[in-house]
Amino acid sequence: MGENYITCQAEKGSINISEEVITSVVKSAISEIEGVAGLSNTAGAELAELIGLKTVTKGVKVQFVDERIVVDVIINVVYGCNIVNVAKNVQEKVMSLVQASTGIEQSEVNVHVSGIAFDK
Repeated sequence: MGENYITCQAEKGSINISEEVITSVVKSAISEIEGVAGLSNTAGAELAELIGLKTVTKGVKVQFVDERIVVDVIINVVYGCNIVNVAKNVQEKVMSLVQASTGIEQSEVNVHVSGIAFDK
């Protein structure tokens, strides 16, 4: 398989969820949160894009660690918004949707604020 999958062992076999699917759920959740200007790339991801490597997880990293889902999001916040409140809203919304869509209650969401977006 070309992608990374989160595998859950069930009574009747295993269930595999692509990290890309969870990334899509996370991106959708973040787009609905007031005060988030958008997702941000890390320098490494931008460099990878420049040399032609595929980066589908702009601003979002999903991992399966010790039978729990760990999500890291990198966001920009709208100028004038309370950064801590926006980050907490992102954390709560993402955690809620990841748990609801995967059924895995053990999850962790780390929010990294990398910038402020000013009105033009």
